[in-house]
Amino acid sequence: MIPELSNPSVCMRDPQRVEEILQSMVKAGSNTVQVIADFDMTLTRFAYKGKRCPTCHNILDNSNLISNECREELKVLLDTYYPIEIDSARSIAEKLPLMVEWWTKAHKILVQQKIRKDLLATAVRDSDAMLREGYQLLFDHLHEHSIPLLIFSAGIGDILEEVIRQAGVFHSNVKVFSNYMDFDESGLLKAFKGELIHIYNKREGALLNTGHFEELRTRPNVLLLGDSLGDLTMADGVQDMENILKIGFLNDKVEERKQSYLDSFDIVLVQDETLEVPNAIMLYLTGNK
Repeated sequence: MIPELSNPSVCMRDPQRVEEILQSMVKAGSNTVQVIADFDMTLTRFAYKGKRCPTCHNILDNSNLISNECREELKVLLDTYYPIEIDSARSIAEKLPLMVEWWTKAHKILVQQKIRKDLLATAVRDSDAMLREGYQLLFDHLHEHSIPLLIFSAGIGDILEEVIRQAGVFHSNVKVFSNYMDFDESGLLKAFKGELIHIYNKREGALLNTGHFEELRTRPNVLLLGDSLGDLTMADGVQDMENILKIGFLNDKVEERKQSYLDSFDIVLVQDETLEVPNAIMLYLTGNK
């Protein structure tokens, strides 16, 4: 089996089931595999040296592209809605309209700032955004083996792409579904495009993008990476799925959320800032045992 699954950060409700899924996926071959991942706090770090790392939205919040007044308004929204997002006592149905409310308000505030497209790269460069340790291996190896990596994010697509571009891993096998900015002809933010993707409607996002999944019909085996229970629906657009191995990063509020994560994900990584386990699984699936 995979030695990394004995790492201290690894928790599994049913190790036997994980073993069976892996065997079945190995037998089917890596050309039947696709990876579907969340971005913020899944592919990126939650914290580094005790300090929280920024999400795509935080990169903007902390940049000089927005005014202090705008920053304050966004902070009030965060303090109001983030506790609701991670409250294990509330159902997803209860949280859903509140999440929509949060991001609709936040996007409205950002649009008022007339953010310049040509300054986004600098904002990312100046930020503390960090992909998880081992990202180079994950992105490069998937690319070498032509395994599609689909990133589903409730963040901001333009910023997300810039983070992976600056890390040198925005390869041709990477496809991003996220909230994209819409700029006017002079390069100023005027709106956000399309439907809002937030943490609890990734299923709708997945189903809206069935065309993408249609192309991947020959890849019915899914490795799913996420850090929230809302991420579990990201693969709902996959047709005729054969196997799915769900890996969940439990970054925060560990004790109160651990049981629900163990019930929902096959492998739970507790406060693990690396991609060591997903990388070991990926190497195993591509025959680099």
